Amino acid sequence: MQKVPGRCADIQFCSSERNCSCASSSNRLERSALSPRLGKVKVQTSWEGKENTVTHAHTEGGRAHFSLHVNKSWRRREFQLCLAMALWMQISQQLPNLNNQTLSDLYPDTFPIDVRHYLANWIEEQRWEDFDLDSVEQEPLARRLLDQMLELLHEVVFRNPNVVERVKLQHISRNMSVFQTQPMQLVRTVRDILRKERHLLGQPQMQPFQQIPAPINGTTQPPRETSNHDVDALVLKVLDIQTCRQQIHQLQEELNWEKQDPEPMQGQNELDATHPDQVTKQNRITQLDYNYQVCAKKRVQLLQEAVCTLEQCQTRLIQRIKSWRWEQLRSTIGLAFDDNLVPLQTWCEQLLGVNSNLRQEVMLVKRDHGSAEHFHQLEENLNRLLQTLIQSSLVVEKQPPQVIKTQSKFSSTVRYLLGEKMAPGKPVVLKAQIITESQARNLGQGVIPTENVGELINSTAILEHNTASKSTCATFRNMSIRKIKRADRKGSESVTEEKFALLFTAEIIITGCESPYIVQMISLPVVVIVHGSQENNAMATIIWDCAFSESNRIPFVVPERVPWSQMCEALSSKFMSEVQTSRGLNGYNLHFLAQKIFDKDISGEFNNMPVSWAQFNKEVLPGRNFTFWQWFEGVIDLTKKCLKAYWSEGLIFGFIGKQHLHVILQNKPSGTFLLRFSDSEIGGITIAYVGPSESGGRKIQNIQPFTKKDLDSAGLGDRIRDINCISHVYPDLPKDEVFKKFYTVLSPPHPDGYLPFKLTTVVDPEVLGSTSTSSLTPQPETPQDFCLTQDQSFQIPAPLPGGPFSPSYPVDPTVPQMYPTFYGENMDFIYHQ
Repeated sequence: MQKVPGRCADIQFCSSERNCSCASSSNRLERSALSPRLGKVKVQTSWEGKENTVTHAHTEGGRAHFSLHVNKSWRRREFQLCLAMALWMQISQQLPNLNNQTLSDLYPDTFPIDVRHYLANWIEEQRWEDFDLDSVEQEPLARRLLDQMLELLHEVVFRNPNVVERVKLQHISRNMSVFQTQPMQLVRTVRDILRKERHLLGQPQMQPFQQIPAPINGTTQPPRETSNHDVDALVLKVLDIQTCRQQIHQLQEELNWEKQDPEPMQGQNELDATHPDQVTKQNRITQLDYNYQVCAKKRVQLLQEAVCTLEQCQTRLIQRIKSWRWEQLRSTIGLAFDDNLVPLQTWCEQLLGVNSNLRQEVMLVKRDHGSAEHFHQLEENLNRLLQTLIQSSLVVEKQPPQVIKTQSKFSSTVRYLLGEKMAPGKPVVLKAQIITESQARNLGQGVIPTENVGELINSTAILEHNTASKSTCATFRNMSIRKIKRADRKGSESVTEEKFALLFTAEIIITGCESPYIVQMISLPVVVIVHGSQENNAMATIIWDCAFSESNRIPFVVPERVPWSQMCEALSSKFMSEVQTSRGLNGYNLHFLAQKIFDKDISGEFNNMPVSWAQFNKEVLPGRNFTFWQWFEGVIDLTKKCLKAYWSEGLIFGFIGKQHLHVILQNKPSGTFLLRFSDSEIGGITIAYVGPSESGGRKIQNIQPFTKKDLDSAGLGDRIRDINCISHVYPDLPKDEVFKKFYTVLSPPHPDGYLPFKLTTVVDPEVLGSTSTSSLTPQPETPQDFCLTQDQSFQIPAPLPGGPFSPSYPVDPTVPQMYPTFYGENMDFIYHQ
């Protein structure tokens, strides 16, 4: 077995169905090798003149392998033909996946993609990697390659029936003459192109299938790579228009040449109209004139199509910018948010370039064909699209805090996505002002706010360009609201429910545009407070707005009621985001929260039950002096500051009602305990445990909740270690094994002679009051004891909701995961008020 030497110029072959008569024999061979219907391949070699047959063909690792039986007059030998699949064939299949910038980097102006296309086989057959670019001795060989390339190009031009392509290739051939003085630069250029192509083929993104992003709130977001394909298709349309214009110019020149009167020959007084040359010339003029009219019509049609495509592409861009802002809003409750603005900035810049090219083409077509009405319409459409693009490219990259206290400093960053296209010269100053919700709504109707509703300090910043990040931003570092003017409130509306926004305004001139444009953008809604005690209620307003607003809403409209399922998502996302944990709220937790906010026992399907804003943060919970959000936010704050590790490891049961608590602990031995958040105190965690009752049975007791202040003095792990009446954390894990890593090790004696001390928590189950060696006095939580006897009966309601969150706490398999609706006669409840 040996490789067949030489090129494949004389190879001829056919499939089982039909003979192949393609012009490029090497491509024929590769295509046949890849075809699933490959049949017998006949190979005619010029050096032998005999017909040879392919007996086997397959592809492996991007190469086509052939086993040949070669018939020679004197003997039969078998060869192995191994041809690399043409690199250009592979890269050309991936061209639609490449963005415009990548193509520009891959094929420079000195070596356009046209040359790579028409001379693909010859280019890949040369040994570019063998050149030493610093060797002067190899310059003659490089010049010889350049001459061959130009000769092949001239041959392609001669054989190409397309006039436009011929003109274009002639122009390319003339431009490539720059390599005559630097032939080694040609070698470098071609070698780098081939290397880049091989590198691109090895990239994962060159795969033909793209993964579709997961839906956000039920709405599937289009892949951002789609924008590249849209823009690339648009750029190709512009190139078609430019090619058509050049073709028209060429036809006009040929017409002018043919129409000029020739010099009369000696002895000839006038031209004979019937002379064959004259007839041929007239026919040629007629044909050229016809071609000119066809191209002129095509040019106008392409322009109209390009403007329409530009409008569609720009609409998708603006929608993507709005989606980015909405995702930024939703990130307030902890949902995922990709803040990368580079793809959107590139998209904006590309569309601005396309708009500029199209406006230039419209101007040229008006010059060539007159100022017809439809040309004016195209021009107006492009100007309108330009204005919309310029005014839609201002985004608030870093939002101001959404709860702002007067007389306090805050910062914000605004980015202009067309910053690199701004006209140089006078710096652009961005101004900020505070506006009301009604003023924000009027902005959509073109009404610029004139009434000043607040005094904003340090409210101007300059748009500055960062060459490293290629971003143009204005940073407001020390803004402050000195005072605020509030609107008349309706009914029971409080000041913490009133929403404002910051309005950023600038006057911008884009390179190539004569007049300046006023660009504006508002921030996310903010609530202005004057005292720290208002912060909790103000944050409730922001959470409700960010969690339940629609993407295309009127500022800042939000529903008054939402389904409980949406509330579940918001509460769990906010909890995980604030605590910085991956453990969310499970079905048991959410069931308890639903019972708490609805103030009733719930069984069956309740995900669609409506929750109102009043239930969330206006009405106090029954028997309490705080709202649902105030209580829930207190739990978040305590967990974030003192209990993050305990919660993340599943050591805190958390949100559980006393009835469910009774169900899961009823069959547990004395000393079994679990950790739950207090439902009677804001920001407290309590230990519920099974202990002996006075009658010899068992009862469930709740130790007075520990607050942040308590846990700052002695951690939860140390307190669990100190309390002797608890031994096993639910379901049956020894507390010293589970919580040992949270115990504080007693420090050695201090060098100055002082003895160390520690705070010890003591709970005496026999009395309601407890004593502690450190004057810490934990009491039973609003003390409520459940005395258990052996004879108990339960009516079992519907199973607990599974919900989107599976239970992360251990479940006792011997206990039905239900809630009792009533208890039997032998069960006593002892309430200590």
